[in-house]
Amino acid sequence: MDWGMKNRLARIFNPKSGKTVMLAVDHGYFQGPTTGLKKPRETIMPLLPYCDSLFVTRGILRNCISPNTNTPIFLRVSGGPSVLGELSNEDITTSMKEALRLNAVGVGLSIFVGEKNEDRTISNLGRVVNEAEEYGMPVLAITAVGKEMARDARYLGLASRIAAEMGAHMVKTYYCEEDFEKVVEGCLVPIVIAGGKKIPEKDALQMAFNAISKGAAGVDMGRNIFQSESPVAMIQAIRAVVHENYNADEAFKLFNELKEKTIISSVVE
Repeated sequence: MDWGMKNRLARIFNPKSGKTVMLAVDHGYFQGPTTGLKKPRETIMPLLPYCDSLFVTRGILRNCISPNTNTPIFLRVSGGPSVLGELSNEDITTSMKEALRLNAVGVGLSIFVGEKNEDRTISNLGRVVNEAEEYGMPVLAITAVGKEMARDARYLGLASRIAAEMGAHMVKTYYCEEDFEKVVEGCLVPIVIAGGKKIPEKDALQMAFNAISKGAAGVDMGRNIFQSESPVAMIQAIRAVVHENYNADEAFKLFNELKEKTIISSVVE
């Protein structure tokens, strides 16, 4: 790796733990106004101090994120269809020059293994990696799961390995209870887990703990943070799991303590 690539990756991964807490707020690129992100600036800005990087679209970045932030930016560069259409019908929507202009530390795009347009999305990944390598830009491949695909180790392992073989520097995939460690072992590059749909806070913390215990290099979590009843408390609890080796019970206790402080603070104000 060139110095620029190493430096960008070093900004994403915590130097002490070697892991990362990425905050995913790119949902609107196909969902439109998403619960918890209808007013993106109000939701995102209080969370920025607690994430190691922000995964975001250029529209939200330009319009809702202060340029004074020191939080590294991971930029989504794929898109096309809305939630009303064929989701695998994605293409590259944002150039590498744009990523550099926006001072991104990395770019991310989805691949749809097993879906109608899998060949195009995997080819998209190859083209983005080719261009990114010229500029020392890390690429995150997101293994989107098709409607008919089971989120099991066989499928996730297939999609993650393909992403690594195409040259992705990191892979974002889902956690599975059985044999997740085999998904990690077969991937070749660091894996971060997606949070997926909103689940109870204790369950999300348990999922993060299990994934880290089985070799994940971190999380790229969105709805289970910004849709939480106390997002700032939740992201700090996730950090405790990822960076400080808290188990789910300890992290949930921390979440409740921080949530209570937030409530008391808002009442005083």
